[in-house]
Amino acid sequence: MKQLFVFGLGYTASVIARELRERGWTVTGTGGGGLPFDDEARVRAGLAAASHVLSSVPPAEGADPVLARYGEALNHNWFGYLSSTGVYGDTAGAWVDETARTGGGRRSARAEADAEWLRRGARVFRLPGIYGPGRSALERVREGKAHRIDLPGQVFSRVHVDDIASGVLAALDAPTGAYNLSDDLPCSQNAVIEEACRLVGVPMPPLQSLDKAGLSPAARAFYAENRRVANGKAKRVLGWQLRHPTYREGLRALR
Repeated sequence: MKQLFVFGLGYTASVIARELRERGWTVTGTGGGGLPFDDEARVRAGLAAASHVLSSVPPAEGADPVLARYGEALNHNWFGYLSSTGVYGDTAGAWVDETARTGGGRRSARAEADAEWLRRGARVFRLPGIYGPGRSALERVREGKAHRIDLPGQVFSRVHVDDIASGVLAALDAPTGAYNLSDDLPCSQNAVIEEACRLVGVPMPPLQSLDKAGLSPAARAFYAENRRVANGKAKRVLGWQLRHPTYREGLRALR
């Protein structure tokens, strides 16, 4: 029987777990009502029983906690890591694929973890902005928390959580390496907010400067990088097909 052990059963990994359970897999892991990460005896027992391992745990205090604590127990034929396209840093809007340089951005710890998982033979899934049920521009618009920022030329990539799940499942029989799981249409965040406003039927928020928007430091940092993420390798090697090729289809499906 195929059995997956997940480090970090959070928003995205839980969708992957659900898809696999529907296919007859057994899925256990830490977080999200699963095992405590620090319960070392039970975690190691879960790893020993697993055929596949997936980590969605980001670095903490400059290091990958999964590799630091359980790295020597990862001797499985298949393991995956949910990374971030933030490893590419700012490219001034240029396209990046998996051959692009990593480690030059603000997420140096993430880039180091990404590189170490690759060195160990993982399937590393580099993810842009994630949206899905309960976590999209539709909620921000309805709650009056959406912003439109006046930054001409600023573009981002994003991906629906269901497409992440289908990409990971497509990689179960795929070669090791890095895979960008992003949709087909990098665009400004403003375009996404405007589409959400149209779908919800509310006025668009005013266009503001970054300084006047009153964003949190984390939200402000979101605008510090500008890039377009290419997904051709995942389509070519994994046979990955997007359920939501752009934010338009994705938001309509979430209404």
